[in-house]
Amino acid sequence: MTDLALLSRLDLNLLVSLDALLTERSVTRAADRLHLSQPALSASLARLRTHFGDPILARRGNSYELTPFALRLAEHTTVALEAARRVFESQASWAPAESTREFVIYGSDYGFTTIGHAVAELAAERAPGVRFRFALHNPLIVEDAANRLRSVDGMVIPHGFLAELPYADLWHDTWVGIVAEENTAVGDTLTMENMTELPWVMNYQTRSAFTSAERQVQQLGVEPRVEIVVESFLSLPHFIAGSDRIGLIQAALAPIARRIGGLRVVDLPFDATPLVNALWWHPVHSRDPEHAWMRALFVEAGQLVESGAHA
Repeated sequence: MTDLALLSRLDLNLLVSLDALLTERSVTRAADRLHLSQPALSASLARLRTHFGDPILARRGNSYELTPFALRLAEHTTVALEAARRVFESQASWAPAESTREFVIYGSDYGFTTIGHAVAELAAERAPGVRFRFALHNPLIVEDAANRLRSVDGMVIPHGFLAELPYADLWHDTWVGIVAEENTAVGDTLTMENMTELPWVMNYQTRSAFTSAERQVQQLGVEPRVEIVVESFLSLPHFIAGSDRIGLIQAALAPIARRIGGLRVVDLPFDATPLVNALWWHPVHSRDPEHAWMRALFVEAGQLVESGAHA
């Protein structure tokens, strides 16, 4: 039997039931979530168990837990359900001003605060019904981008992390140093001595998660004395204000960091590798007119960030 014949025999409503069961880990709560009776959802669970040859939910005392197989299914189910939703949301003719589509974009708080904000402002003027959902990426999502981007609309991330995917360049950026206003050890420019002797606040710092500037500092022979690691660019300045710590942020975030107060933005003692920020997407979206509109909106917003208008 062909794959298409097998698919035609499946009830795709079971995918909705499976997602609810995997999320709620309870027949009762999943039934409430889907506004179904408990017997109806129990019947769906029985069919799922027969199909997969696995209990899906296993009783542990007075509660249920997902089986190891169900845990593996959870991520695939979310992706499949999102993809199905997108198929049936698509329209033969599409007018932005009348659309209620939701675009889902992966990125960091750096991207969301800069271009994400600019995109939202442009969309509010031209397509007030369109929604954007900005979801934080992580190393696992970035490493699996070729698959993850099938079920979302894109990812905002600089060049150097993804390859062999379509992209549109958005804006160029560079790196600057930030120190507390009262940090007298640092002048208008960080020195190599400062970078060696003063404590650091850094982003990420794992084998697969790093910034190009942090990597460059190490390539210059400086082993930073890291006191604090954060997974947020916007939170980094808060750990520097009022301390002798130093850190690096993107220049586009510098005006936002200054609003915290008690901080100075300083130059670096080396030419930091420029950032070229881009919107990346899966090829399945390339011919979607709604997606093309969204991409053009990001490119226009990128020009605003490039000019500094976002701040």
